Amino acid sequence: MLRLIVIVIALLSFGCSNQNKQETKPDIISLVSQQMEYAVQLADQFKDSVLVAPRTTENDKLKLVRARDWTSGFFAGNLWMVYDLTGDEKWKERAIEYTLPLEQEQWDGGTHDLGFKMFNSFGKAYQFTGNETYKNVVIQSAKTLATRFNPNVGCIRSWDHNADKWDFPVIIDNMMNLEMLMWAAKETGNDTLRQIAISHAQTTSKNHFRDDNSSYHVIDYNPETGEVENRNTHQGYSDESAWARGQAWGLYGFTMMYRETGMEEFLVQAEKIAEFILNQKGIKEGQIPYWDFNAPNIPNEPYDASAAAIIVSALYELSTYSNNGNEYKEVAGRLFDTLSSPEFLATVQEKQGFLLKHSTGHLPGGSEIDVPLVYADYYFLESIIKKKNMEKNE
Repeated sequence: MLRLIVIVIALLSFGCSNQNKQETKPDIISLVSQQMEYAVQLADQFKDSVLVAPRTTENDKLKLVRARDWTSGFFAGNLWMVYDLTGDEKWKERAIEYTLPLEQEQWDGGTHDLGFKMFNSFGKAYQFTGNETYKNVVIQSAKTLATRFNPNVGCIRSWDHNADKWDFPVIIDNMMNLEMLMWAAKETGNDTLRQIAISHAQTTSKNHFRDDNSSYHVIDYNPETGEVENRNTHQGYSDESAWARGQAWGLYGFTMMYRETGMEEFLVQAEKIAEFILNQKGIKEGQIPYWDFNAPNIPNEPYDASAAAIIVSALYELSTYSNNGNEYKEVAGRLFDTLSSPEFLATVQEKQGFLLKHSTGHLPGGSEIDVPLVYADYYFLESIIKKKNMEKNE
């Protein structure tokens, strides 16, 4: 009898201990809200008619960018997602303030990054307000993006720079901008936009990937014949290396294209990319990838938390489509837990208001190495929302 009482007391103590641990564990939504409040306070001090949104830190100081910068829409998107997570109207008001300065970018035919800029800002603005003005901006942005499509190549042109190096460069990142085309096609009934997105994804699937399912960063095409002229990895360690964020863009992009089209070939491609990523050392256990999976001095190389955040968001979604869903969801959860740990998640009023530490933008270019990046925060917030929704439906 005495032994039974001891066991019961021990079990009760264990339960209380666990309950206390749960209660004292930081609430990630609360932390995110507080940090984003600090981020807005800082951004408000420095934004003007030219510099419209935070991108990163430089020498531990906040760096803002112009509307034409490819990252300019992420901060507004982050504010919209905090509004989604909290339901607090103040976030909607702030999100609108950081969305509107991008309006003129709907006409910028000199970039392929219109999806990043406009769908993440005005797309979310329309999603959460139903304001037709915002919808029209996104539709025009999609039409502008479509002008960069070359039917000989079957792709949307990425960069216009380095004309001495590439004739018609297409980067794996460009998969991410197809979502805006698919959305606009549904909203307007313009099937041409849909067909452009499908053609781009199919051509990318055909030419961007190696036998091990890793991806090049840049494929250069002959704009007249559509033939591949060069295969490069501009932001990675070498042309034949697997730049981590490039693999993440591909995983996310093909998962999204399967969602939007239901075409099996895109699911198969996403699963192939997932297989490559999950076979990289430490990923299944929740280790954040280094900036390039083939970087020569691992483990003494910079991490890329942005790649991890994109992978988490993509795997959560892919887990709902694939027969490998349980594994994808488990790996996403482990990576998410690592991103949410003190090593990677900033404390309130740390890192100039950014959420995640230890991202890498362009190491070969000597740019944004081991710093916070606004798009890392974007896909981390997206992962929080996806995780929350999945748990709600379990």
